[in-house]
Amino acid sequence: MKDQANEKMGLRADISTGNGAVFSEDVLKIEVQGPREDYLTIIDVPGIFRTTTQGTTKDDMVMVKDLVKRYIRDDRTIILAVLPSNVDIATQEILELAEDYDKNGERTLGVLTKPDLVLEPSAQAAVCDLVRGKKRPLTLGYFLVRNRGASSGSKEQPELDQIFRQQPWIDLPEDRVGIPALKEQLRSLLVDITRREFPKLLQDVSNQIKECKRELNSLGPPRQDEREQRSFLSRIAETFQDRARAALAADYNADPVFDQDELRLITHVVNITDVFSADFQQGAHSRHFENLDLSISYGACEVAADCDCEETPVVLMIDNLRALLEKARVDDVALGELAELGDIIVPLPPHRTPMPRDDFSAWINDVYLQSRGLDLGTFNANLVSTAFAEQSRKWGDMTKIYMSRVIITLHRFIAAALRSICQEEQTRGQLWSAILESLVERYKMAMAQASLLVEVEQRKKPYTLNRQFTEALSKARGYRVTQLLRPKARKDTRQYGELQYMVNLDDIAKAAEGKSNVEQLQEEIHDILHAYYSLALNRFIDNVFQLAVDYSLLHGPSSPLKVFTQDWVINLESEQLERIVGETKSAKKRRSKLAKKIEDLSNALKILKT
Repeated sequence: MKDQANEKMGLRADISTGNGAVFSEDVLKIEVQGPREDYLTIIDVPGIFRTTTQGTTKDDMVMVKDLVKRYIRDDRTIILAVLPSNVDIATQEILELAEDYDKNGERTLGVLTKPDLVLEPSAQAAVCDLVRGKKRPLTLGYFLVRNRGASSGSKEQPELDQIFRQQPWIDLPEDRVGIPALKEQLRSLLVDITRREFPKLLQDVSNQIKECKRELNSLGPPRQDEREQRSFLSRIAETFQDRARAALAADYNADPVFDQDELRLITHVVNITDVFSADFQQGAHSRHFENLDLSISYGACEVAADCDCEETPVVLMIDNLRALLEKARVDDVALGELAELGDIIVPLPPHRTPMPRDDFSAWINDVYLQSRGLDLGTFNANLVSTAFAEQSRKWGDMTKIYMSRVIITLHRFIAAALRSICQEEQTRGQLWSAILESLVERYKMAMAQASLLVEVEQRKKPYTLNRQFTEALSKARGYRVTQLLRPKARKDTRQYGELQYMVNLDDIAKAAEGKSNVEQLQEEIHDILHAYYSLALNRFIDNVFQLAVDYSLLHGPSSPLKVFTQDWVINLESEQLERIVGETKSAKKRRSKLAKKIEDLSNALKILKT
């Protein structure tokens, strides 16, 4: 048995050989049970040594010393400093270590062995002084014992103790010599320590039970067969759907887990959408339209690059939203995310989209001159289509960036939600692998929906039934006539008591006489394009959010959030279930070990409380 233990612990069977170690941190535990056995645990650690000998190293010296420290630092441990009687006590390091961890000496006993090897009277006197407390005293004192040695043969303990009936040992107190005296002292000391440490012992046992139960709970419910596995995974799916519904409703009080920023899904999506809308309104057109100073309720708000006015509350809010998105690291895609979504998302720019140019008049003039035919007072109907496609050229790239941000945010939410529900890393990894393909497919469908909306706007012939287009175009035409008449208008305050501009009716008919046919057509093209672009832009922003984001990614039947459901779990094959949530051998072993430990600790706690 000894050889088998040495082999398991990697120790040398023969100290003279070089195979294996001399010391090990592993513990060889031997239990002796019986009705007459004491309830006592004895830990025999190697003796501390200061110089290396055959087969030992300096690393062994450190290991042994650390091993001794590990055990003697426990307040419930009795330190038996076992010392040969035939050595100089002053050189024994164990007594110094004992003083470091037992300042008052309340649990340190000195045990002197091998009295039969002390032959010189002076040495015997020194040992007697130690036992009587006259030299190197300990609070609990020293005991002198004789153990069975290699030369003792078959002698029993009473026969070995006959030495204490000889001089000089016979003069020592009887309660300080022999193993029975040491045993009685240990029993008394154990009672004192147990009484002192009892409240703490109760607390320690209770804490160990709680810790074991916490670790056992982290393994999840037992899942040995298909029924347990399906039930376990179904509960995870149900909790995930609850989290998804709460996240979409911004019901962050539903669970403390929503303190995690990644789980505040709808808030991030709305913030991303507001920033997208602001960027789109401000810079999605290639060139600035002429500022006709029209109050169009639905029109795009264009801010000139050289505007020196103070920032409006809306602008300040958008800046705050940008700061929140930067804090959420929406544009900082991790390598793992890139590996999973690289075929879907586009590289996210670290800067804002370039602002529109100011050469609209020159550009529209070039477009008209390169597209006109034999037009008499009109222009080529395809010119508006060509101009709109150029003016909306940035829509596709800006929309892909917007969709990429939403997809990354949704992808992170799903991963974070699963982490918060399924604590077991291996199970979570298998589950993620099982749903990833479906997630990616649905992300692609949403991105394709957004691309379709871009294509519809850019490739179809511009047309709308919205009356706001006619109203905007009429306002633009009226503004141009007003500007032509303004130089000929005269001020009049007599009729209404306030400043009025009066014009002659004959001047109205002559208002546009100075303009060429090309100039009038260019203004008409500009006003038609401006009125239609403003309407199409707002329509497009709404459609992208409603169809590509809200329906395709968040609430629709093909939303990625609808991949991992209880129905999905029900339809899994038994082999898939086993692969995803089946327990490994190590997990089963760990579960059994924890259950046994909880049972043992609970029984110990009952004993302590009785």
